[in-house]
Amino acid sequence: MIIMDTLLFGISGLPLGNGFTKFSYASGIDYAKSIGLDAMELLFVRNVNITDNNKGLILQAKLKNNFYLSAHGSHYINLNANESVRQEQSIERILKALEGLSKVGGRSLIFHPGFYLGDSKEDAYNTIRDNLLRLPLTGVDYRLETTGKGTQFGTLEELVSLCKEISSCKLCIDFSHIHARYNGKLKGFNDFAIILQYVFDELGKSALEDLHIHMGGVNYNEKGERNHLPLLESDFNYVDCLKAIKYFNVEGCIIAEGPMVEKDALLLKETFERL
Repeated sequence: MIIMDTLLFGISGLPLGNGFTKFSYASGIDYAKSIGLDAMELLFVRNVNITDNNKGLILQAKLKNNFYLSAHGSHYINLNANESVRQEQSIERILKALEGLSKVGGRSLIFHPGFYLGDSKEDAYNTIRDNLLRLPLTGVDYRLETTGKGTQFGTLEELVSLCKEISSCKLCIDFSHIHARYNGKLKGFNDFAIILQYVFDELGKSALEDLHIHMGGVNYNEKGERNHLPLLESDFNYVDCLKAIKYFNVEGCIIAEGPMVEKDALLLKETFERL
């Protein structure tokens, strides 16, 4: 397992390469390492695509390259669903992703906890907390991701509170989601610093020493996130975000999300190293 005493940079899903090569997870890990990246977030958003045929190759590539693997869980998780059967299905989706990630030595399982669906924020919080407490304790961290729309449960404050209550839960701060949720709120260094200071104040230094971060260009309106964009085609101030991350000596992993994949990941890494 990689010791998180540094800041790793990686990609969400498979790399683009030259546009002609079709990557698998294993060959994608080799390629990402060869260009200077250290992490990949496997995409389980539609199905858990770890099989008996590919798990050995992925684990071999991970170990050979000293690579950090996380996974993004299903988009259909809602631990506050109105029907209890749907809550059970959401737990099953988390457990299936957990199983897949464990087979390849992954470290962090990222997911959006749910939606308010007309419930009070307090009721949604309590239901989601109770369901999270049912998840098994394993070597994998459940990373609760800040969400990009006002209809989604997952403000920074809600997730920090859950992390205080549930030892198996840690944060995934998606700065682009926070930016979009509040209609372009994150303008400069101080806006990003306030977020990291809040995490430090509430969860302590250890949370900043093992933080999972998503970053990328984002298209949004007053209702929140619409879709990902290339970093350089968006108004997301990644330079000041990285400056705040450096100022707070954050360690862990930054995953670049969006259509440019490794190009944006390398842009983030190279910018960070110049600061």
